[in-house]
Amino acid sequence: MHFFSRNNKAIKRVTFSEAPRHNKLTSPDIQKGITQAAAEEITNVIIKDLGDSLFSILVDESRDISIKEQMIVVLRYVDNNGHIIERFLSIQHMSDITVSSLKVAIEALFSKHGLSISRLHGQGYDGASNIQGEFNGLKALILNNNPSAYYVHCFAH
Repeated sequence: MHFFSRNNKAIKRVTFSEAPRHNKLTSPDIQKGITQAAAEEITNVIIKDLGDSLFSILVDESRDISIKEQMIVVLRYVDNNGHIIERFLSIQHMSDITVSSLKVAIEALFSKHGLSISRLHGQGYDGASNIQGEFNGLKALILNNNPSAYYVHCFAH
């Protein structure tokens, strides 16, 4: 670019005088891209910090202000220093919040981040019947795959 700008006045004018003035990174697409890149880097750090440790999940589902269903997933684990760590992992937009769709979404999230359900040793939810159900809830489906994934009611609710 320096070579072309020395030999072409139009390129020099656009590249080194006008471009910095227009490079404000205020486009919604650029801002979303930067936010997405930062979220991916933070998630990678969380997964790296978790390593091969056992972990538990806290899951809640709700509707946002535009009446779209969403599922929030938080990881809880003990780090190498013995501290209990809770980290927000993901918010998933859901077409519905049936038990099967929640389980599929959690399995996809685990697969995406290289997490194994065999390392899951705890699950916490609110009292919603589709989640907490003794026989058909998400809790029961996960316990069928991993009997060590003990359920604890989320007392924040």
